[in-house]
Amino acid sequence: MRAAIIIPARYKSSRFPGKPLQALKGADGVAKTLIQRSWEAAMAASGFAEVAVATDDDRIAEHARGFGAAVIMTPESCRNGTERCAAALPGLAAAPDLVVNLQGDAPLTPPWFVEALRDAMAASPEFDVATPVLRCDAEAHAAFLEDRAAGRVGGTTAVFDRAGRALYFSKEVIPYTGRTFGEEETPPVFHHVGCYAYRPAALAAYSGWPEGELERWEGLEQLRFLENGTPLKCVEVEARGRVFWEVNNPQDVPRVEAAMARAGLS
Repeated sequence: MRAAIIIPARYKSSRFPGKPLQALKGADGVAKTLIQRSWEAAMAASGFAEVAVATDDDRIAEHARGFGAAVIMTPESCRNGTERCAAALPGLAAAPDLVVNLQGDAPLTPPWFVEALRDAMAASPEFDVATPVLRCDAEAHAAFLEDRAAGRVGGTTAVFDRAGRALYFSKEVIPYTGRTFGEEETPPVFHHVGCYAYRPAALAAYSGWPEGELERWEGLEQLRFLENGTPLKCVEVEARGRVFWEVNNPQDVPRVEAAMARAGLS
């Protein structure tokens, strides 16, 4: 299976304009931009034929080329990362059997998350789309609740059936538990990791569908697949002691920097 990673990045984020060029300090105190750290996370995954940044912004493109990334320019009309991956597909060096979308705001994505996603797709030909999910510990669950209490749109949660088939994704904390959890407890909540694997046919179909109503209300691109009856496999991944969090808002920058310091990530 020839697999490629595409990192979609746009400058005009409604919640965090210019987010890909936001600097984050690593454990060594050195600052690198969010897009560079996301590219480095992608490059750390093994078994991928190529990695490319897909953007519509010349500032991001110039910066990405400066640290050595391949860049594919895509239309400004792309409404989300999945549409941008579909637009970037013809710009890859060779046609892939699988495309992994590693979003440009997830520098804490460990390589084994991406590799597990690829391997699950190889083992599950009945699925054309897959995404990783990570069971929350008490600290992560508390961070979700803190964001919602403060009126911030933070990470995304996922619910799925016993076969791993996605049932729903939400910016709300689902399933509802009505309480917090102690350090030794395991909340029944799964954090959706902002990463997807698609077969090219699924990307082509997605681009031909109109934006879904649930997708629009939640602001979650993956709901378009569910609204059009395309099964989406949730692949449970293991933290292995690493904290996972995306940069959704400016308030997430110190959270991610603290996680990088804790993990010794430079």
